[in-house]
Amino acid sequence: MTAKAPAHSGLALATLALLTAGPALAHSDDSGLAAIAEFFETADVVAGPDLVDCTLSGGTETTCFSITVRPDPKTYTPGPWCPTNVSDGAEAGGIWFLEGEAVDVDGAFIASLAEVYGDSNWQLFDPETGAVRYTGTLEACEAAARPDVDPAYRNYCVQCLPEYMPEDTSVTYVIPLHAVPAERPSPTNLGGAGLARNGVRLDGPAPVDAILGAYTIAPFDDCGGHVNTHVGYHYHAVTDCLSDAAAELDGAGEAAIHGGQIGIAMDGHAIFPHLLADGSAPEGLDECYGHEAEGLTYHYHAGAAGSNQILGCLAAETGCTLVEGQTTCDASGRPPRP
Repeated sequence: MTAKAPAHSGLALATLALLTAGPALAHSDDSGLAAIAEFFETADVVAGPDLVDCTLSGGTETTCFSITVRPDPKTYTPGPWCPTNVSDGAEAGGIWFLEGEAVDVDGAFIASLAEVYGDSNWQLFDPETGAVRYTGTLEACEAAARPDVDPAYRNYCVQCLPEYMPEDTSVTYVIPLHAVPAERPSPTNLGGAGLARNGVRLDGPAPVDAILGAYTIAPFDDCGGHVNTHVGYHYHAVTDCLSDAAAELDGAGEAAIHGGQIGIAMDGHAIFPHLLADGSAPEGLDECYGHEAEGLTYHYHAGAAGSNQILGCLAAETGCTLVEGQTTCDASGRPPRP
């Protein structure tokens, strides 16, 4: 099914009352902004949300909301990622993507990598002591997490810790207040998929092939996130950490039936969990994982946790993630990736 953002899109978000009301009811930009502020009340907000002028990826000049957040979830402590010994259980490590599934990165998984990938060059641990080789400093993290992995860190479990980031690290997102249909869907690997309601980036696919090509594993924690030194903590998967919180916050109504809204996409559409509240799969999803449903305007459902694809694509014109030195959003040219 081909993605096609409807011509009548509601406000970028929701109190879910706004979503369920749909476009038939007029809402002022100010009331929409208040709803956005309420939606992000659990995020570590530095500035905003504010209304700003913006130019979207298709060249449309419109009104966006700008919000600056720290990539620091308030309701849990990120991690762990790498176990320290092959005897460690699942509680000592995070998760990894394997054949479309999210699997535990425990000691047994580290010990079985040569078998899992059919390559005897895999050896992330000391065969005598069982100690796992992992990046334990900022310098090691930066050397192992770059695209051209330092040869000294081949056969390492790669983890970058939140404390490696400056305390004032923040990211500014500029997202259309009203979704604007695009001529064609766009991928999420340039500017990310969106922003979770806790202020953490919902990213595009992780470069799994490049990571594995260097005989490294870069696990995600059980919430689907890990750290890089550009944007800090961010998600490559949506797990119960987000969906359970959304269901609790959104209460009853059509939004709750769809699992509760977990975030806002970079094109302004709402993002819901992979499954509906009753555990069933949403019907009629397009290639971007979006659909319309009774009582709700067009919205997305996140991909399965092990799919390495939070959204299949973005159906509407996208806003910006501002990088250092940028003060306005013009997404009509290819933006630099933060």
